[in-house]
Amino acid sequence: MTAKTTFPEPHQPVAVPKEAVNVSVARSLDDLMQVMSIRSVVYMGEQTCPYREEFDGNDFAGATHLIARIGSEPVGVVRLRWFCDFAKLERLTVLEAYRGPMVPRALIDAACKLAGRKGYRRIMGHTQVRLVPVLVRLGGGRVRKDRPGFSFSDHEYVETMRDLEPPEDAISIDSDPLVLIRPEGEWDRPGVLDRSALRPATNPH
Repeated sequence: MTAKTTFPEPHQPVAVPKEAVNVSVARSLDDLMQVMSIRSVVYMGEQTCPYREEFDGNDFAGATHLIARIGSEPVGVVRLRWFCDFAKLERLTVLEAYRGPMVPRALIDAACKLAGRKGYRRIMGHTQVRLVPVLVRLGGGRVRKDRPGFSFSDHEYVETMRDLEPPEDAISIDSDPLVLIRPEGEWDRPGVLDRSALRPATNPH
């Protein structure tokens, strides 16, 4: 017997409690396929963005992808790119049925927390003009003053920014060497190389 699954209609957003949303770093090929699938649905499907404009050559160049899930189901993603003195928030995308406040807020908060832990004090984004009030309300950002608007891929944008306060245990050049080689965002949890450090150095023989 096949179980029947009922999906919400697009015009009926799902009410999502905050604790139901889990955000994690994309670490595997399957994770990245989920990221690309959601972006394809929203940007290419809803906004008719051309393929080469959506997948712009920056997904594997110094980028970190975050995935919001409800249970095991991916419902939203965001891309972070890392520059010298600021992090850049990009491709914030949520499936239509989950566009209440909880999923985008969870993605923005997770992105800011990750950037702050890496020592960044500013995070900026290129925000569609029509979405600025939503971003300001959910993410606590602001429109950058004295910066002109611009357009690409058929939409108008402005620069938005949020100040960050790195925690006391922010990652730095003086962090423990084994902390620095742990997986992105998992700096508080011993990784596979921590366990390898229990073995004595034997190379070169």
